[in-house]
Amino acid sequence: MSKFLDGSLKNLQPYVPGEQPKDVQYIKLNTNESPFPPSQKVIEVLNEEESKKLRLYSDPETSVLVNAIAEFYGVNANQILTGNGSDEILAFIFRAFCGEKGMACPDVSYGFYPVFCNLFNIKYIPVPLKADFTVDVEDYKYIADNVIIANPNAQTGIFLDLEQVEKLLKQNKDRIVVIDEAYVDFGGVSAIPLIDKYDNLVVVQTMSKSRQLAGARIGFAISNRQLIDDLKTVKYSFNPYNVNRLSILAGAAAFGDESYFDACRKKIVSSRERLTKALQEMGFVVLPSKANFLLARHGKIGGRELYLKLKENGVLVRHLSDERISDFVRITIGADDEIDILLNKIKVILGEKK
Repeated sequence: MSKFLDGSLKNLQPYVPGEQPKDVQYIKLNTNESPFPPSQKVIEVLNEEESKKLRLYSDPETSVLVNAIAEFYGVNANQILTGNGSDEILAFIFRAFCGEKGMACPDVSYGFYPVFCNLFNIKYIPVPLKADFTVDVEDYKYIADNVIIANPNAQTGIFLDLEQVEKLLKQNKDRIVVIDEAYVDFGGVSAIPLIDKYDNLVVVQTMSKSRQLAGARIGFAISNRQLIDDLKTVKYSFNPYNVNRLSILAGAAAFGDESYFDACRKKIVSSRERLTKALQEMGFVVLPSKANFLLARHGKIGGRELYLKLKENGVLVRHLSDERISDFVRITIGADDEIDILLNKIKVILGEKK
């Protein structure tokens, strides 16, 4: 830390991304990436002709991508804002709507939420999940601050049904409710149909998970026009050309290949159910996930020890230090052959614990 760092940032604890190893080849089941390549339509559109246009700035309105999203979800283009990953969209939301109001969220959720609160000097209100790691919307009833819910939850995979989301929206019409749907395509139901019914709702999604574009960094918000205009004010005060030319094309192409999107997510859901069953048969407690990952724990071995043992054996999973889930590992749903290797390694590790 230098002597020049602003004093308000000296105690900032940054978000810690999942390992992206460069020196050793691992089976990588730690950062919830897709095991499948992008759509062939994406690969075709990223051609030499379009690459030569990188000398030009991208469209600040990202119109090609926005129109593709609008058509897919049946909303208006002016109800959409795109960003450099959903993390940038979330940053715009925290900056636009928090300050006088803080942000409340589950105590076990996406790790960037408290980081943004600290970065922007926003009051952070952690709300404990229930003992079974589910959200009780009644716990938010008397909170006047804004609310953000990852749905399915970013660490547990547990989904909150739309009836409960509507209860959140109705509790206080003077606060924003953000539903972060990074994992919704793996078994959840989107809140996007509610945006015209509730003027305090913002839905955030990403193309990193179910559309195989984690490296393209594309996220988007869908809401009513007034809230999107607010977010655009922040965007154009920060980075007008925030989505690059090739990502705009890649995102639009991915939305144009619905059959591939459906095929990939169905395979992931099927593999998730197979992995859940196999882990339970080995004595694991597995939380009921509607995401492309599982949170699992075993009575014979701690979460960190299992993570380290698997890493020694060439398999990366995620161990999170949050006290309530420190006994768990989070396992991304990989390809079938990767899951087979993972299960075999776990059997060996558990066998050594007898």
